[in-house]
Amino acid sequence: MYAIVNISGKQFKVAASQKVFVPLLEAEVGGKVEFPDVRLYSDEQGVVVGTPNIASAKVTATVLEHVKDDKVLVFKKKRRKGYRKLNGHRQQLTRIEIDSIENNPVE
Repeated sequence: MYAIVNISGKQFKVAASQKVFVPLLEAEVGGKVEFPDVRLYSDEQGVVVGTPNIASAKVTATVLEHVKDDKVLVFKKKRRKGYRKLNGHRQQLTRIEIDSIENNPVE
C-alpha cells in the first residue's frame, strides 16, 4: 500500500513506516502531523486517483527531528574581470515517519 501526498508544495510517494525528509514543518519533535492532500492511493483493491485530491484519504505521520541538508555551493564568476563570488546554503528539513495511510470512501 502506498500513496502520493502533497507536502509543502512537493509530492512524495510514501508507504507505512517509511521515513522521509520533507521541507521544514511547523511542528514539534514527537508531534503528529496530518496530510489531507492525497493525490493517489493504491492498495490491494486497486488504485484511486484524485482530481486533484482524494477527499476521503489522509496520511498521518510523526515528526522525528529537524535537520539541515548538505551544503550547496553557489559559485559565480565573470571571465577576465576578476569577479568571483562563493555563497553557500543549507536547506532546513524535517524527518518524518509515516504512521498510517487511510482511505475511507463514502458508499
